[in-house]
Amino acid sequence: MKVGFIGLGNVGGKLAGSLLRNKFDLTVRDLDQDLTKSFIDLGAKVANTPKELTEQVDLIITCLPSPKICSEVMEAEDGVLNGLSEKKIWLEMSTTDESEVKRIGKKVIAKKAIPLDGPVSGGCHRAATGNIAIFVGGERNAFEKILPALTVMGRKVLHTGELGSASILKVITNYLASVHLVALGEAWTIAKKSNLNLSKVYKGITVSSGNSFVHETESQVILNGSYNINFTMDLVLKDTSLFDELAKKLKTSLEISPKIVEIFKDGKKKYGPRAWSSMIVKRMEDLNKINFRAEGFPDELIDNEDEQKGYEL
Repeated sequence: MKVGFIGLGNVGGKLAGSLLRNKFDLTVRDLDQDLTKSFIDLGAKVANTPKELTEQVDLIITCLPSPKICSEVMEAEDGVLNGLSEKKIWLEMSTTDESEVKRIGKKVIAKKAIPLDGPVSGGCHRAATGNIAIFVGGERNAFEKILPALTVMGRKVLHTGELGSASILKVITNYLASVHLVALGEAWTIAKKSNLNLSKVYKGITVSSGNSFVHETESQVILNGSYNINFTMDLVLKDTSLFDELAKKLKTSLEISPKIVEIFKDGKKKYGPRAWSSMIVKRMEDLNKINFRAEGFPDELIDNEDEQKGYEL
């Protein structure tokens, strides 16, 4: 199977790297020529346009920052849609809006190609080693056809149902992660103001009912002070807004979600769109004139688990 990958950013570059590391025939496309050059050096081919890439491969993967950018890549004159033909598969791995996936999916189907959505979850450090989780929505036969590629990009792969279902699940999980992160900011504030040993608090939360994946990972770079989670404030605001907009579309009244969007809008305003997303806890540090520093924590997360072939859940 020949694979094309469009979008070599923080997450996409690592997913594409796993394909290349596992000897897939890979063609890449990104506006940043420094990124594409690094892939050429590792043996990948580079396409000049999304259309050209699509014509050369069987599986087209997009992993882009926003639904708007994905729409441009798909629907431009030199975009993916104009390069599609029968039985090619488009896999949207961005975190995006379910209705947008379905809208573009109809255009993919009109070309007799097959659309799938396949967002990932688990952090950039796990994307780097092929140990991230992948949710996939869409036609089951197409899912099975690309499973060999999915199981080198991710450890645990879940077929979620019809097209768009994976995007909804991903938005739900990102919302929960964002709530946990905001709550951690308040938890660390109380721990600090109570003069607790923050290293011991980290261990205590980890073994308690209050533990979460977000605590185990992001608390480490918060305590270090780097906040470097390889994910930015604007992307979290996009994800939390997608969740909130979905609730409105479903005519569902929520209490916490609107507040989370408000908090991340404030974080983006205070620290900038490209600030690391874990800096949202700095709002509490600044407000209370404290910091959450502790010795012995890394400035960046590294996945120390051995790379293993993935499997379907």
